[in-house]
Amino acid sequence: MKHPPPSRRRFLSGLGLGAFAALGMGFGATGCAAPDALGAAKTRVRYWNLFGGGDGVNMQGMLDAFRKDHPEIQLEATTLAWGAPYYTKLAMAGAGGRAPEVAVLHLSRLPGFAPGRLLDPFDLGLLAEFGVRSTDFPAEIWQRGTVGGKQYAVPLDTHPFVLYYNTEVCRKAGLLGPDGKLKPISGADAFTAALKAAKAATGKPGISFETLGSGTVGPWRLFSALYSQTGGQIFDAAGTRVAIDDAKALKVLQYMRMLTDSGLAPKQLDYPGAVATFASGGSAFFFDGEWEVSSFQTAKLPFGMARIPALLGPTPSTQADCHTFVLPHQLNRGGEANRAAHAFIAWMLKHSISWAQGGHIPAYSPVRDSTAYHRLEPQSEYASVIDQVVLDPPTWFSGSASQLEIEIGATFSDVLTGTASPQQALNTAKAQLTKLLATPNPFGDTLPTGGRAA
Repeated sequence: MKHPPPSRRRFLSGLGLGAFAALGMGFGATGCAAPDALGAAKTRVRYWNLFGGGDGVNMQGMLDAFRKDHPEIQLEATTLAWGAPYYTKLAMAGAGGRAPEVAVLHLSRLPGFAPGRLLDPFDLGLLAEFGVRSTDFPAEIWQRGTVGGKQYAVPLDTHPFVLYYNTEVCRKAGLLGPDGKLKPISGADAFTAALKAAKAATGKPGISFETLGSGTVGPWRLFSALYSQTGGQIFDAAGTRVAIDDAKALKVLQYMRMLTDSGLAPKQLDYPGAVATFASGGSAFFFDGEWEVSSFQTAKLPFGMARIPALLGPTPSTQADCHTFVLPHQLNRGGEANRAAHAFIAWMLKHSISWAQGGHIPAYSPVRDSTAYHRLEPQSEYASVIDQVVLDPPTWFSGSASQLEIEIGATFSDVLTGTASPQQALNTAKAQLTKLLATPNPFGDTLPTGGRAA
């Protein structure tokens, strides 16, 4: 069923009052003003992002370096609150055609961001002029940014779900090789044995990870990582029907339940608690996104990082997302401001070694293949997973901070905490996904050309 382009009234109705309230007084912000040049010598580029914490520090360093290298460009960077507030404001700016020149978008959110309405396509010739081409990126990640034959997202990184390990504990438990890194682990039984060995060596849980909390998404990420290894799918190829393989999904949920029921992992840990547990030596292993590397380095923790082993299938794939650069819709995009925006993105990609220090795997292959990147430890230890990452399904309600992640995350949280059986949680999740599929995208048709995101 096709839907008309979103009017402002229909758009706000689709977002709901909670999302509208999240905008606060943002409509009058300078970032929504029409683009203009600041004098003959300066071209203004406004850049919106959602990076806080260690990511924010690394990003600020990159922006300062860009400004130093490009005195002719007036770069105005605005950092907004992560999650729904950010995406609501970005969508409103694009809907009004008075958006910033450049913004950050999680790649998994692209199908729900109405490419062609809320986003403008890139000029690939202009990117090539600045030395950036499609062949510089993993093919599958690049294609996820392609809609209707046009490129709407250029990836900065991939940030996967990974395995952290305490090197001191693992050495005591006999789990490290001669090189001081984690010995290869293959299969659920071998991993469970490693967790038991670590627990025997310390008397503490073998692993920690997020199990609960308001807006928790950790249980979804863990499920998605392990379910991807089984080869299971969430939706059919057309994205119109739930296609979860019950046997494979139950295998994953039962393993997740075993970890907490057996005492190998704490049952009740919110996100800050899980990070603090590992940072203080309270567990030998930790499942999370690679972005916490700076936290543990700051804590002076002896740790390493690795890909999540192939536990429930032959392939050590994992859940991930990508930060991408996008061009929010402007009524009159073009001219020097648009050229400067492309130059800015190309520069950021070429200098993304600084971004990689925060744990993210550079999407731009000349950086990812560089000697400088491979010298980064432990950041480079899991780089090979970039070719085996699994993003959320390409639907409008998927992606980071999305309805899918939050709703299913809460449902699978009940498995980890023991308040629902794996079968009960699976039944609930399938009903939730079916309901989401039947809910119209508040932005109208996602793909204006009738195409489908790769």
